[in-house]
Amino acid sequence: MSFLEVVRRVRAYGGHFLLLAVLTLVTALLITAVPRVADRLTGQGLREHVAGQPVARRDLLYTTAEAPMRGTTRSVATLQAGELDALQQRMPPAVRHSIGERWYAARTGFTRLTGPDLTSDKGLIDLSLRSLGGVREAAGLVEGRWPEAGVTDDGAVELALAETVAGPLGLRAGSRLRLSVLDADGKPLRAKQITLVGVFRPTDRSDGIWDALPSMLRLAAPEGDGEPFLTVGVTADAGFDAMAAAGWPVGFAWRYRISPDRITPGQLGELIDGLSTLDRTRPAGITLTQGVDIPLRRFAESLAAARTLLAVIAAGLLATLAGLTVLAARLAARRRRAEYVLLRARGGSTGAVLRRGLAESALVLPVAAGAGWLLGGLLPGGGSQLRWVLLAAALATLALPAAALTGQRSSGRADLIGARSTAVRLTVEASLLGVAVLGAFLLRRRGLTLGGSVDPLLVSVPVLVAVAAALLALRAYPWPLRLLSRAAARARGSVAFLGTARAGRAAATAPLVVVVLAIATAVFCGVVAAGIEAGRDRAASRAVPGDVLVDGERFAPDTAAALAGLPGVRAVAPLLVESAQRPYADAAGRFGGVGETQVLLVDGATFAEVGRRAGVAVPDVLRTSGDGSTPLPALVSPALAADLADAGLADAAGRRPAWLDVQGNRLPVRMARTVGEFPLVDRNIERFVVLPWPTLPAHAPHPLVPTGFVLAGDGIDAAAVSRVVDEGQRRYQRGGVVTGGERPLAPEVRTWSAVRAELGGSGVNGLLVFGFAIGAAGGAGLGLLALAFAVLAGARGRGQVLSRLRTMGLSRRQWRGLLLVELTPLVLVSVLTGALVGALLPLLLTPVLGLPAFTGGAAVRVRFDPGLVAGVLGLAVLALGFAVAVEALNNRRMRLGEVLRLGEES
Repeated sequence: MSFLEVVRRVRAYGGHFLLLAVLTLVTALLITAVPRVADRLTGQGLREHVAGQPVARRDLLYTTAEAPMRGTTRSVATLQAGELDALQQRMPPAVRHSIGERWYAARTGFTRLTGPDLTSDKGLIDLSLRSLGGVREAAGLVEGRWPEAGVTDDGAVELALAETVAGPLGLRAGSRLRLSVLDADGKPLRAKQITLVGVFRPTDRSDGIWDALPSMLRLAAPEGDGEPFLTVGVTADAGFDAMAAAGWPVGFAWRYRISPDRITPGQLGELIDGLSTLDRTRPAGITLTQGVDIPLRRFAESLAAARTLLAVIAAGLLATLAGLTVLAARLAARRRRAEYVLLRARGGSTGAVLRRGLAESALVLPVAAGAGWLLGGLLPGGGSQLRWVLLAAALATLALPAAALTGQRSSGRADLIGARSTAVRLTVEASLLGVAVLGAFLLRRRGLTLGGSVDPLLVSVPVLVAVAAALLALRAYPWPLRLLSRAAARARGSVAFLGTARAGRAAATAPLVVVVLAIATAVFCGVVAAGIEAGRDRAASRAVPGDVLVDGERFAPDTAAALAGLPGVRAVAPLLVESAQRPYADAAGRFGGVGETQVLLVDGATFAEVGRRAGVAVPDVLRTSGDGSTPLPALVSPALAADLADAGLADAAGRRPAWLDVQGNRLPVRMARTVGEFPLVDRNIERFVVLPWPTLPAHAPHPLVPTGFVLAGDGIDAAAVSRVVDEGQRRYQRGGVVTGGERPLAPEVRTWSAVRAELGGSGVNGLLVFGFAIGAAGGAGLGLLALAFAVLAGARGRGQVLSRLRTMGLSRRQWRGLLLVELTPLVLVSVLTGALVGALLPLLLTPVLGLPAFTGGAAVRVRFDPGLVAGVLGLAVLALGFAVAVEALNNRRMRLGEVLRLGEES
């Protein structure tokens, strides 16, 4: 055939080639667009994940110990500033290129600051001087000037303080101070005059230059009773050199901040490896402090799991598109079977048939694949793979010639094929079933292998399982229909009998397999998404088993009543947490041979009321309350239970209890139940024990006081809660019963909604949403298209039957009923089988998908959401209506009267 003849034949069968071209274009677009969009969403998520970390998780801090530097004649500050470039050059390339901002600081040790303006009511003040660059650009002067020379004419060191430090201390520009190094008895060993020459105000308090600790922008609270406040001031290099020359202990710090904009997902692994080698490459005498690798490793784990999940979804969609392309090619070849038979009858060879089909496909389908590749390339991102597009185009081009060759072998009534299956078909179906079972077994046995490439076994097993399930369903569903047809034959009317008889011997196997595969992909996405959401809810409820959680040190006993009086608070449950406790063998405190254990005391009744909304179940053993004289029933972790059993302690009968020291009270405990996890207990803690809150006698020397609270209610103001618990902690401190004399930290207030939002806003969440969206929408849409192929596969035979029945008096209403009865089993079997496979696939794949990376470590359980079940039923109804509409439209197009007159091959 010449080129013009090929063009004419493509034009003559334009509808078939248009369908093949659209399927090829969509396949190329999916292959091109999904990696690009995934790359863009991954990069965006990585940047947001890194930017959302606290500065301690983004900075690389090199420091030297503070020590005197005597005998130096050069500028110490200027000399050490050169190490800022040298240290960065020693970093691995991936780490070096990810550095954004960087700072250098030379500092003196904290020594006592005195002066006429520092009266005794302001407490003790210790000052550290820093010399660092960039502070003038990051702040503006409120009064005075910057320490230009560093040392005044009379030998005093120049100093500049932040407005938030100078104001509370009552200092102004021109204040004269004295800085002294004290001995162990508090007597000055050496002293230096200090002159405050300027007071500054930061332009932007969020600028990274102010993140060094202790901060220059505030007075640091004392670490204990009788300890000084800590503050930091700015001086010039000359002032710092003067302090170093006077014998002050000095140290240096070089701080590098990882920039989110300089990190790409492709270099994430190299960056993590480089961070792990930093400590080995640092110079001697310099200490490295960094926590950057922790969030990066967590993101890498979640990214690997997300990419694996996206690969499974993409494999299902691509397999569905491949099946649709084969169906479209078979439909085109069947409509042209007479042409191919005539060509062979006139002496044409098999090669001639193949060449004709190949020439026609090569004229259209590669162009469609190229158009899909170009459209996908317009999307932002990277990672498109041209070789896979070329492979898809080649396979699509070969589909029509292969269908033309195999289509010549079929003849006769297609609706009677199902009477007896050929040995080849039985062998193929049995082989597919065996391979699917073997693949699922090997996958569960091997587990997940995270890596940069796609796991062939993981992406192929869901497809094989869906195909095998579809074949089993198609083998099974005709039998009940045939029984129903026999029952309908004895009833009045012909619609039910004819409809069930034709449905029972339908032979549209390949289209229904594609429908099952598409629906299974869509339902799989819905079930996994619902499971992840439920897992995040459980993780949030484990961290905050209520609406608001307060975590502090010790609170006054009336704090719970004050919290209960806040607007919106419905219930308050006190908590008592004691970490690193060692169980005793007796009341005298003899070591029991068990390692450190975390102890949690809860008021079972109020804790159950608070945790009811969060779905937290409280065992009955925690609802009982004792007075501490008899062994308390305890929930213990498996590791602690094994240790206690080996030590012969805390038996269930309480004959030999274990003893725990809780706020100075020795409490006997017995093992009542073993639990793997419990709310408020971190997953990394192996040994923990949960006890009911005992009612100690009024004369107990150490009454139990809470260290936290869980609140339940609606519209609780977190700021009001923070204010109340802070006052309650201070009241307890002023009561004179604080042990150790240390100033308590401010209580931490967390809400369930904030923790849940943090889990749902993880770095790869955008990638997950994208994967589930294209999987659910694409699977449902392609499933309807495959269903249209299934309907069209038997449309001609149904048209002939309906045409004959219409001439025999079948009414239009009976005609529609016959269509409905015949198509309903076809639609329901395919949609419900696909839904069942999609719902069961997570049970098979969840253990090997690494889904806990998306839920903060909480296990992801398969969850059949009622909305998902309703969606499947709605999809079945929609599919049935769609199938009937396609059949009716096709019948009108074929004109049933002409079908009857012209015969089977019209």
